[in-house]
Amino acid sequence: MAIRRASDGTDEHAAVADQAREHGAPAVPGRPGGEAAPGGAGPGEAAPGKAGPGEAAAQQICLRMLTAAPRTRAQLAAALRRRGVPTEAAQVVLSRFAEVKLIDDATFANAWVESRHRSRGLAGRALAAELRSRGVPSRDIKAAVARLVPQQEAATARSLVARRLAATRGQPTPVRVRHLIGMLARKGYSPALAYRVTRESLEGEGIDLAAAGVDLTEAPDDLPG
Repeated sequence: MAIRRASDGTDEHAAVADQAREHGAPAVPGRPGGEAAPGGAGPGEAAPGKAGPGEAAAQQICLRMLTAAPRTRAQLAAALRRRGVPTEAAQVVLSRFAEVKLIDDATFANAWVESRHRSRGLAGRALAAELRSRGVPSRDIKAAVARLVPQQEAATARSLVARRLAATRGQPTPVRVRHLIGMLARKGYSPALAYRVTRESLEGEGIDLAAAGVDLTEAPDDLPG
């Protein structure tokens, strides 16, 4: 979602409201930018000829939600249904907001993947599941997750295991293996990568996996979370 920030120091809500009003959305009452909309409409009212029944309320709900955090079209649509906004009015407003990029599921997905991979170390599979739960279209999920190249996922997996190794020292090797592989599985890494990174990391500490009765040469098709 591309939202301009106001250049005069006003808060983000004012910037969102200003941008929306340029394309026919009403101001949100009681917040910065609540002056009359073009055409003489007062705060919280739609400009003449711009909003039909229910659209003004839908616009206000969407503006408030987008000011708080980026949202997908599906998340906004669900919120409008919960508030009893007529379906036709909701679709008109959502389409208008999408047209001017106040709603942009592709941008949302790209930002989500970048942020959650960097901050939580999530792999593409887990990120795709999170985006699906937020109603992002499959094509946008696929494009966003594709930005994570295999080398990047492998490097992140190694970093996650390296940070966890110290906490598992002193435990039996099979227990350490279960903890490390389980952690990677919960973050969405493939069994093959989880096995390889865990094996390499423990062998790097001088652990003899074979002597410990642990075989990490062949990964299963799936891992328990």
